[in-house]
Amino acid sequence: MTEPLLSIRGLRKGYRSPSGVRVDALAGVDIDIAAGETLGLVGESGCGKTTLGRAAMLLPPPDAGRVALEGIELTALPARQLRAIRPRMQMVFQDPVSSLNPKRSIADAVATPLRLHARLPERGLRARVDAMLEAVGLDPVAMRDRLPHELSGGQCQRASIARALVLQPRLLLCDEPVSSLDVSIQAQIVNLLLDSKQRFDLTMLFIAHDIAVVRHVSDRVAVMYLGRVCEILPSDDLASRSAHPYTRLLLDSIPGHTGGNTPTEHRSTATPLAPPSGCRFRLRCPLATARCASEEPALREHAPGHQVACHHVD
Repeated sequence: MTEPLLSIRGLRKGYRSPSGVRVDALAGVDIDIAAGETLGLVGESGCGKTTLGRAAMLLPPPDAGRVALEGIELTALPARQLRAIRPRMQMVFQDPVSSLNPKRSIADAVATPLRLHARLPERGLRARVDAMLEAVGLDPVAMRDRLPHELSGGQCQRASIARALVLQPRLLLCDEPVSSLDVSIQAQIVNLLLDSKQRFDLTMLFIAHDIAVVRHVSDRVAVMYLGRVCEILPSDDLASRSAHPYTRLLLDSIPGHTGGNTPTEHRSTATPLAPPSGCRFRLRCPLATARCASEEPALREHAPGHQVACHHVD
């Protein structure tokens, strides 16, 4: 079997709430992403999607577990060696305006990674920046000297994508890259990311709460709930073959989706501050039994390329 480009094992990350309670944002996550693949990551707000993305980038490092990129375990590297590998993995953030320095021009923002890592002469640096701006659909002559506040949200996101791609990374992590944009612009940015994936031979982790967008851009989809992955399956099978009760309930929340005879969920309190014992979804699950309270289900093979963490899925 070919080694995955990104391998995540047993990833855990926790924080302290203002009241001092520990919140386990990630409670042991295992994910593999093959070279050239796009893995979509979906789930409700607060399920740990962004924490997983940032922990995979070691921004900040996880509390436990390991992250390996192209067979190199990043969590074990000293700072200098990790810095040398960082150009291979880049990130596009949710808010394109705040992710850019308001006092730096667009050209300067795109050039900064090159100054830090590539050490190009000024003429070569300018040519590389202009070429990357053109690649994301921005006119270098018109845009290079503008500040972020002089651009639209879509233009700022294009500039952020240019900054992420200028070092020619192997892995691009997109954290809700279109959720803050106008609906009319979202499709343009999604298409730009798809084109960039082909053009620059990228592997992508695409984080979003919009299942329709995730299905469109992804080869496989991973579904998260309260810090755990509960299902991973091909995106083409998401609507018709999803097996976990939580995935089916997510699909039923989409306007116009007809999910058949999906049971109605139980409404009980379940938050990252007080996750239930056993299966974290059991307080809302219509299929929950005593076993679900005492035993946490492991993510296991349900069908070729399809993994589910549920005691009631054969």
